[in-house]
Amino acid sequence: MSVVRLDWIASPGTPLHGDVTVTGDKSISHRALLLAAIADGTTCVTGFLEGEDTRATAAILRQLGVRIDAPAEGERVIHGVGLHGLRASATPLDCGNAGTGMRLLAGLLAGQGFDSTLIGDASLSRRPMRRVIDPLTAMGASIHAQPGALPPLSIRACDGLHGIDYELPVASAQVKSAVLLAGLYAQGTTRVREAQPTRDYTESMLAAFGWPIHCRAGVAEIEGGHRLRATDIAVPGDFSSAAFLLVAASIVSGSDLLIHDVGVNPRRTGLLAALRAMGADIVEENPRRCGGEAVADLRVRAARLHGVEVPVEIVADMIDEFPALFVAAALAEGPTTVRGAAELRVKESDRIASMAQALRALGVRVDETPDGAVIHGLGGAGCLRGGTMDSCGDHRVAMALAVAAQRADAPVRIADCANVATSFPGFVVLANTLGIGLSAGE
Repeated sequence: MSVVRLDWIASPGTPLHGDVTVTGDKSISHRALLLAAIADGTTCVTGFLEGEDTRATAAILRQLGVRIDAPAEGERVIHGVGLHGLRASATPLDCGNAGTGMRLLAGLLAGQGFDSTLIGDASLSRRPMRRVIDPLTAMGASIHAQPGALPPLSIRACDGLHGIDYELPVASAQVKSAVLLAGLYAQGTTRVREAQPTRDYTESMLAAFGWPIHCRAGVAEIEGGHRLRATDIAVPGDFSSAAFLLVAASIVSGSDLLIHDVGVNPRRTGLLAALRAMGADIVEENPRRCGGEAVADLRVRAARLHGVEVPVEIVADMIDEFPALFVAAALAEGPTTVRGAAELRVKESDRIASMAQALRALGVRVDETPDGAVIHGLGGAGCLRGGTMDSCGDHRVAMALAVAAQRADAPVRIADCANVATSFPGFVVLANTLGIGLSAGE
């Protein structure tokens, strides 16, 4: 995986105009690979995210004996080996920076009859894994981690898993998905309960691959003993990638932008509700369903934003979009309050601390709390300062700061941006096309 250090220079550009598409949804791309690999038959995935995270998952599956072809950009053909067809790898399985990949693979590998070791880069090696280790161990898996339940994860061969009735202690689609994937190999019923609904991509995709799954409010339930059948998957545009463009067009006067084919699953689009509450002008056009997922074109025009108290009930539906929201809040009129978002502290960086530090350097008052922050916006006529900021190696922080620089009075140097390739490899080129001032630093 990439370890090259890359800095950006971001400076005010022009109003954002045009019709664009964003990269394929990362969460769906990961899940499509994993389920197709253990299905019977051949699956074609279109709209696949060509990012380092998803490529890492594909490389791991190849190590495990799955043939995966890439006939064109954004396309993968996966020749499934069936539920019990994976083979042991002689070398560790490198997830790179992909927390989703590691947690979902832990669930998939927990029920295999061979040993595996999951490793990651320096950032991933600092991310907590106890949240998946605990339920998987309760199902009968044998997983050894480093002190603090950190990667690498050593997963021992399993004689058999059993279903459990598990209530998520924190809202996490990754943990829910890991348990459900392990449940494919378990005897009996595996039931996951969640007090706060999270993304349901795994549930929808299991159904698409033909595995019986029963879902009701706050509960997903499967039984072992079935098979997955190959099915073609069309991956919609990643809402998390579109989020940066939505905020950029909202805060740069004169912008009018149309983003095509964006996935608008309700469990993913809390940012839309938050931005609209702040006064953003965002309209969903041409709503439709594609591959079982809700998709729409998003038209966004510049608007004068005002601060809000973000409802706690939508926090889980926008957990990856908070860096972008922090930028919108910094340029809104009055304070914006975020609560119930402690999960942000264990992402690729501590995103509350990372964004607070950067926004303060840009001239914004930010009061941190254990589970959120209060951002005191500068208002519609406000202007951020230039300077040097550190993305802390976090792809979403880097892109958020590039957007913030569009309202700065001087260039902003953003350090350590190489990891943007994990989720949005074409961001710089697309940003320049739209009028965002962004280039590699010297």
